[in-house]
Amino acid sequence: MANPAPQELKELFAHSLRLLADRKIEEWVDLFAEDGVLEFPYPAIGFPSRMQGREALLAQMTMFGEQLRVDFSAPEFYAVTDDGLLVAAFTGECTLVATGGRYHQTYLSVVRFEDGEIKHFRDFWNPWLVMEAAGGEIAWKQALAALAQG
Repeated sequence: MANPAPQELKELFAHSLRLLADRKIEEWVDLFAEDGVLEFPYPAIGFPSRMQGREALLAQMTMFGEQLRVDFSAPEFYAVTDDGLLVAAFTGECTLVATGGRYHQTYLSVVRFEDGEIKHFRDFWNPWLVMEAAGGEIAWKQALAALAQG
């Protein structure tokens, strides 16, 4: 199966952002190939930089839906190729559920599609903004410890 045309990949990526904003994490994970990769080259303290496979993605990203409310802008596409490479920038108006802390995030995503599924999603964002919204690095680490204890 070949990748969809570039315009369809743009629509699929925009749809993925709507799923995240609507906290439909399982549907978002279903956009990935079974062995798909989600990578954060600059993760927040305590978070993995790479997850592979739908099960790992669902386990990690469920917390995203529970702990964050976000409204994404329409993506600006810098490249979309016939062989399934997409590069897009967008912003998010974000609120942490636990603290009510708000922040504005800028994202750059490099996504590789294979057979119409996300094979590799590399997401660049500033982790210090979310930690600041949590009350700073110490408060962030305390919140992670509390989450780990259940």
